[in-house]
Amino acid sequence: MVSFKRLSAALLLALVPVLAAAAPPPVLTLQAAADQAVAQAPLLEARRAQAESARQEAARAGALPDPQLTFGIDNLATQGPGAFTAGGDTMTMRTVGISQALPSHTKRQAERAMGQAQAVEAGAAEVATSTSIRQTAAGAWVSVWGAQQEIAMLRALRSAWNQDIDAATARLRGASGSAADVLAARMEALDLDNRLDEATAQEAQARASLARWIDTANDAPLADPPDFAVLPFDESSLIAHVDAQGVLLAWPAREDAAAAALTVAQADKRPAWNLGVSYGSRVRGLSDMVSLQVGVSLPLFTRNRQDRGIAARAADLDAVRLEHADARRAQIEAIHRAWSQWEAWGAQVRRHRDVLLPLARDRVALALAAYRGGGDIAPLLSARRDELAHHADYARMQAEYGRAWAALAYLIPAGADR
Repeated sequence: MVSFKRLSAALLLALVPVLAAAAPPPVLTLQAAADQAVAQAPLLEARRAQAESARQEAARAGALPDPQLTFGIDNLATQGPGAFTAGGDTMTMRTVGISQALPSHTKRQAERAMGQAQAVEAGAAEVATSTSIRQTAAGAWVSVWGAQQEIAMLRALRSAWNQDIDAATARLRGASGSAADVLAARMEALDLDNRLDEATAQEAQARASLARWIDTANDAPLADPPDFAVLPFDESSLIAHVDAQGVLLAWPAREDAAAAALTVAQADKRPAWNLGVSYGSRVRGLSDMVSLQVGVSLPLFTRNRQDRGIAARAADLDAVRLEHADARRAQIEAIHRAWSQWEAWGAQVRRHRDVLLPLARDRVALALAAYRGGGDIAPLLSARRDELAHHADYARMQAEYGRAWAALAYLIPAGADR
């Protein structure tokens, strides 16, 4: 009994590698590809680092300038027996002091507001990059899937086109056909092989683009695609949430930063203060001295200095607001265009699937039957070429339909209110 258990365990251990090798590799869904791309993108890590940099800068914005330490010699004699010596005159002092600049409270508050706005802008750039990566990775997944669909279609047609070669060969053997028919059928089949090689190369290129975003094996199987006819939201919802979309997220922060820069420029018209204290050591026998200084800036010539700076920052703010309005219009236009394109590709895909491809198959079936019945091969070859063209168009339209779907489905950042 013990030996039987040992034998069973040994067989099980021997079969484990075989079972593991036989297990099918996990399939890659479109959603998983988008999520992995965001998790693995070095570009997104760079945006996070920039956002952290902006947050650190915002934390120190508006702080007082560092104090200044001063030291020197006051009232140094330049004539007489003690000229240029520290103890040559009773007025000479060795001094050490400290001073502190005091910008206005308004200016410091504006600098803090500018720092916060720049931090928000950097965070918005991070979210926008994440959204763009999802869209791009999803589009790359669709390209791989589309190339695979085209390859499968071409292989199916290659198998069907072998019937033409068999029919032409059979007629040649029965003395009712010609060698020219056989050669023509073979040439058409070879042209189809060239199309198959091209489609295989396109799949390899599409997988290379997908590998740009995710770490996956070149032969990793893809799952079935989502229903490209169904989007997570309608066109009106996209328009209503246009300001939440990646390309527009940073604009409010840019406006806030421009407004804060204007406030800083306006604050420059107000006097800035400076306080200082110094201690002077005199020759032995004489008392030491303490000095206090209060300084204030005098913005007297504001017309060609501060006023021009204020005008420049006000123009910057107007420009940012107008550019924001234009970017919003451009995004609304892009949504309408993308939506109409998605609808058009969907209509073409359905028309090919439901009407054109069945008609092409019926035409080929009739032409093949006529040829087998003694007809000419030219109508059969023409029908085959048209069938190939319709299938190639269908594969291309499916991929375009999927990419149009991905561009809209991932337009609003993940986690945003919809």
